[in-house]
Amino acid sequence: MYYGEIKDCDIANGEGVRVSLFVSGCTNHCEHCFQPQTWAFDYGQPFTEETEDRLLSLLSPSYVNGLTLLGGEPFEPENQRALLPFLRRARAAYPEKTIWAYSGFTYEELLTVGSHPRCEATDGMLSLLDVLVDGRFEEARKDISLRFRGSSNQRLIDLNATRQAGEIVLLPDRR
Repeated sequence: MYYGEIKDCDIANGEGVRVSLFVSGCTNHCEHCFQPQTWAFDYGQPFTEETEDRLLSLLSPSYVNGLTLLGGEPFEPENQRALLPFLRRARAAYPEKTIWAYSGFTYEELLTVGSHPRCEATDGMLSLLDVLVDGRFEEARKDISLRFRGSSNQRLIDLNATRQAGEIVLLPDRR
């Protein structure tokens, strides 16, 4: 897996101060994507053990609320396979910090057997996330007043509450 960027003090992509990893590779190719360079699976730098160690170090300060995965597309199967072991390390090192992921795929697509994004790593990856921001960016539904998303079709899914309720539970919309 490759990644395009790491932000160590991000306040735009989840609640609180976050460390954000922008992975490379995306087959969604959303019209008006804000980072089309990340569609290429070999964009940026290789995601190595040293990268993982750097991210874990960046997560250590108490003022950092957690980790956010963006893209590109974290849920491309080859990205999931690389991210799952790292997310296990992050969760073990910082159980109190939250993990968010942005995906152009919907939660339902991620759960559907036989769909493109679903692979042997999907359930494990979803089990380690606290919040999933799902759905492709849609220019016609663009709304700059929305929290942590670009278009009104995208959802902020509270995965902990969703697992507990057995149905999708959205984060409250606090503007």
